[in-house]
Amino acid sequence: MSGRKALEYYVLDVFSNESYKGNPLSVVFTDGNLKLETYQDISREFRYSETSFVYYSTREKALVVRSFTPTGIEIDGAGHNLLGAVCGALLKGIPIFEEQNESEPFVIMNHSAIPVSVSFDLDNFSPVVQMHQKSAVIKSEIPTYRIAVALGLKIEDLDVNSFVPTIVKTEVAHTMVPIKNSQILNSFVPDNQLLIQISKEYNFEGFYCFAPAEEGQDHIVETRFFNPIIGINEDPATGTAAGPLIGFLTQKKFTKPDKEYKILQGVKLKQPSMIEVMNRDEDILVGGSSIITMKGELYT
Repeated sequence: MSGRKALEYYVLDVFSNESYKGNPLSVVFTDGNLKLETYQDISREFRYSETSFVYYSTREKALVVRSFTPTGIEIDGAGHNLLGAVCGALLKGIPIFEEQNESEPFVIMNHSAIPVSVSFDLDNFSPVVQMHQKSAVIKSEIPTYRIAVALGLKIEDLDVNSFVPTIVKTEVAHTMVPIKNSQILNSFVPDNQLLIQISKEYNFEGFYCFAPAEEGQDHIVETRFFNPIIGINEDPATGTAAGPLIGFLTQKKFTKPDKEYKILQGVKLKQPSMIEVMNRDEDILVGGSSIITMKGELYT
């Protein structure tokens, strides 16, 4: 390996306390920024929906995070890519908040400070990270028949409590798609080309399909997420979509403000994930746990 630089990495399963559940994320520890093609090469090699690269900036006094898809797209937003990166740094023992004097800890992504809250699950000896997303902004509605055709469903399959497919944004704009029940939710196979066409036409990214949970469940809704426009056919846990969803459900009076709810995602992929969400007056909290499943070195 003479002349090649070794970088340590973890693979974490995000939004889960169990390995091989949740959403897998590779977190690569660097000494600073890398060349763009290096980020892209490493992300393509891992082939997870996203790979996060982190280093501690003494100038910013904060953890700096950059995330890329396997197709080389750098992404924004406080989702599993950020939550897993923060958990990975904490589990590695990096004192990422020690020098911060602010009352609210933060990390840096795309030159912006993103507030986070951290507690520890004593039963599992793992950090629980809550990311602070902006309040949800409801944008335009999309004709139900367009979404139904793209998902391979009938219009009546999307008839849920008078909800209609609606674009909602906190950090990233996604479309919230109501599905009648979890059986239908886990039955369809979407047409990715039609999804991409709709995304381009209405200027948003992914489709967050949600079905109300049956009574007595620990979660309020079950979801599936599709974002083929950036190369993600289906994602087992999506923080950037969970925030807009709880904002949407709260504005529609389906859920209450200042109350924590859980969103179940990834069942169809056999990677069940539990995302904790809360809609507050000034922001939206999206959080959960992560666990290290793999550790190693890569070479550049």
